[in-house]
Amino acid sequence: MKDKTQILYYIHDPMCSWCWGFRPVLEQLKQALPGSIEVRYVLGGLAPDTDLPMPQAMQNTIRETWERIQHEIPGTEFNYDFWTKCSPRRSTYPACRAIIACRMQQLETEQAMLLAIQRAYYLDARNPSEVEVLIQLAAEVGLDVEMFKHDLKSDACRDALESEILLARSLDVHSFPSLVLLQGATESGIYIDYNSSDIIIQQIVDR
Repeated sequence: MKDKTQILYYIHDPMCSWCWGFRPVLEQLKQALPGSIEVRYVLGGLAPDTDLPMPQAMQNTIRETWERIQHEIPGTEFNYDFWTKCSPRRSTYPACRAIIACRMQQLETEQAMLLAIQRAYYLDARNPSEVEVLIQLAAEVGLDVEMFKHDLKSDACRDALESEILLARSLDVHSFPSLVLLQGATESGIYIDYNSSDIIIQQIVDR
C-alpha cells in the first residue's frame, strides 16, 4: 500500500437499515485496518425534515427492506413493533443532527450516540425522527441535555450537516452505507460485503 494520505470515508445515516445490518462487519473492518488509514464518518442525510406521516406504501416498502436484510445478512435484528407503536415519518435529518450535536459536546461519545439511535429504532421500537426521543438518548449516553437541546437546533448544527451531505455528494455517493478510500488525491469506491470484512480489506490493500 502506497505511503500517502489515506482516509476511508464511511458514508452513512443513523436511520439507514442497511447501515444497521453492516454494523458488525464495519466494526471488524475498523479493527483490521492498518493504523495508517483514518476512518472518517460522514453523514449522508437519507431523508429531509418533514412533519408528515409516512405513507403506508412507504412503510410497507421499508418493512420489506428489513425482511430482505434479515435474509441477506443473517443475525440482523429488527423489532417490527415499531410500525404499530410509533408514528413513522420519513425524516432522518433530526437523527443526523443529533450525531453532530453530540460531536459538538463530546466527540468521543459519537459512536455511543450512533449506537443508541440505531438500537432505539431497530430494537426498542422508539422513533429517532422525534426530537424528544433524541433528547432521551442524549441523556442515556451521558450528554448535558440542555447543551444538547441548544446545539441540536442551532444554525451551526444545521450547517455542519449540510456540509457533510455536500461532501458525500462530492464523493459521488448516492446510497448508504458507502465506503470511499482517499489516497493522496485519488478517490476509490470500495465494494461492500455485508457478511465479511475480508473482501473489503483486500480491496483496500490492493490499492
